[in-house]
Order: sequence, then C-alpha cells, then structure tokens
Amino acid sequence: MAREILVALALCGSAASLAASRRHARPTLRMGAEPLSQVTGMASMDQAVLGKYMGLDTGDDCQVEYVFLDKDQVARSKCRTLPLKKVQGPVDAYPKWNYDGSSTGQAPGDDSEVMIVPRAKYPDPFRGGNHVLVLCDTYEPDGTPLPTNTRAPAVARFESGGAKEQVPWYGLEQEYTLFNLDGVTPLGWPVGGFPKPQGPYYCGAGADRAFGRAVSEAHYRACLYAGLEVSGTNAEVMPGQWEYQIGPSIGIDAADQLTISRYILSRVCEDLGVIVTIDPKPIAGDWNGAGMHINFSTESTRKEGGLAVIEAMCEKLGAKHTEHIAAYGEGNERRLTGDCETASIDQFSYGVADRGCSIRIPRDTAADKKGYLEDRRPASNVDPYVATSLIFATCTSA
Repeated sequence: MAREILVALALCGSAASLAASRRHARPTLRMGAEPLSQVTGMASMDQAVLGKYMGLDTGDDCQVEYVFLDKDQVARSKCRTLPLKKVQGPVDAYPKWNYDGSSTGQAPGDDSEVMIVPRAKYPDPFRGGNHVLVLCDTYEPDGTPLPTNTRAPAVARFESGGAKEQVPWYGLEQEYTLFNLDGVTPLGWPVGGFPKPQGPYYCGAGADRAFGRAVSEAHYRACLYAGLEVSGTNAEVMPGQWEYQIGPSIGIDAADQLTISRYILSRVCEDLGVIVTIDPKPIAGDWNGAGMHINFSTESTRKEGGLAVIEAMCEKLGAKHTEHIAAYGEGNERRLTGDCETASIDQFSYGVADRGCSIRIPRDTAADKKGYLEDRRPASNVDPYVATSLIFATCTSA
C-alpha cells in the first residue's frame, strides 16, 4: 500500500512538472504584441459588412458631426441627428450643443459643460449623402470664449484690421508624418533602424521610397468631397512624411479649412490603421522636420508695386520675430536649427527663392514685382487661427 502511494505521488509530481514545463514554454503575449491593425479602427473590419449598415437610407434624418478643439488644439467630435431641412439651412441656425469639458482639460468636474457654437459646415466624406461635418468653437455657459478658443480672437483681429478691404489670401502647407501603430516606427522604416538617407523620397514614386500614398490619396479625395480648397499634395523629404496645401483661402476661412482638414486626416488614418503626427521634429538627427509654411498676400501685394509692399512686410515681420516664434508652435526649436531647409530660430532673414531664410520671396514674385511671401517659420503643429491672424496684423500694421 505504501509503495502504491509513493508511485502515485511520483506520477503526480511528474505530471505537475510537465504542466509547469508547458506553462514556462508557452509564449508570453503582451498587450500590443500582436499587430494592432487587426483590432483597431475600420481597417480591421469587414468592409462588406460595414457597408451594409452605412448604405441604409436615413430619410430626412441627417447625422451631423460636431467637431471642436480640446485644450491641446486637437480636434474631437460628437454626432447628433438633425432634420434635413435644418441641415440644408445656414450654419448659424444650427443648434448650439455642449460636451464634458472635464474630459478634455477645459473645465472642472463640478462645472464641466462647455458650449459649442457651429461656425462652418462641410459635406461629410465618411458618411456621404446629406450628412455633414460642422466646425464649432468653444464657450463658457455665459457666452465667454474659452481661453483655448483661439478662433474668436482671430475673427476679432481680422475684423478690426480691415480684412474686408485687404482681402488676405493664405496658402497653408501642412506637413505630417505617418507612423506604424507601435507609435515609434515611421511608415516605411525598418523597426529599430533607419532607411536610406534622404534624397529619393521627396515627390518620389515606388515601393522603396513612397510610404503612405494611400493615406495621402484618401485624404486628398475626402477633402475635395468636403468642399475644401485643397490645392495639392506631395511626398516630403523624410520618408513617411507628406504635405498637402490648403488655399488660396481668405481670412478666417483658411484656418477653418485647415482645422477641418486635420480632423479629416485623423479620421482617414483611423480607417487605414496608421498614426499621424504633426510634431515638428518627429525623428531627431539629420532628418527633415515638419512645418506649416504660410503663403500670404493682400490686395496691395497682388497689384503693381506689390514687391515694395512685400519687402516692407518682411521688415515688419523681422521687427516682431520673437513674438511670431512664440506663436508658431511647440517644439519648433528642434526644427528651426539652420539645417534641413530651415533658418535658425534665433535669427531673422528674408530673400528671393531662398529656402534657408525665415521668409522666402518666390522668384516669380520678384520677377513680376508683385505677388506673395512665404513665412517658413511656423511648425507643423502651429495653431492656424493664431498664426494667420498674427501675420495679418503684423503685415498690415501702420
């Protein structure tokens, strides 16, 4: 009997040992170890199944996506239903709404309602039909603009500066960088390593040099559908980096369109399973940063004798260089080093066709003696309301 007990215990020990061995041999799965594109966003969904629902007729009910900016000037949104008749009317007749500002860093929990006021509407490129995106700005319940509402003071600056007479045109060159869902590897880069040096990627074509064209093409088409004045796009100098241009657009409308285009870009990347960043220097070292060059003109620069007006504007911009740099985006000191097609952040300069200057005067403008200037200092994450209105105020000041 004792011997049988010993044998049983030995067998149990062997089984336990084998089970433990198997447990140790089992691969350890960590959160994020599997490709996130399998479980993230629309990229992981069966589009035929999703299309069955998205194709349903909603009659005279429209989905209206209210888009607003949080404390970091990042676009968020929430959706509501409005009748078609209301949707087809003017945007200032759309109902105001609210959201939980304590979840966006804009209000305390015990008084959390932030009011949003519709300012511009665009056809919804994600839902189609009569559905729309509505760009809103943010207010306290008493109607005071939130400190993070930079649109309201921009409107005031344009109005007080005589924008109706000056007719300021803007061309906004938004650069962005695409990353894999690990958040550290740019699209097209080897994990933990580096691609070939810069050179072949700018405006490049081919599987070995154009990384993320699907994002660029989808975003371009979505912006056109939404009625935005997107004028072009191209692959940029750093692999995985792209640019699109908004404009020419007038006054506050330029910043509105840029803001909604950023939202559309984030939604496109959500669908395609990649991350987009507008950090001005996403990869340290000898890799180009990302900016948002601002092309600017007024009635006086676009007519005969305009070059002299542009040169005077450059002098005014130089006199307020420090003020402008402070308003041109966070982390810009990592980008404006004097290398990689940038001017030094500490020095102001302007010149004809010089991409190493703070302000570039295009060669055609110099030849025609009229046209526009390009401010190359703004970072890719610059607040478009702050930057466009500040350029206008400085350049048109007495």
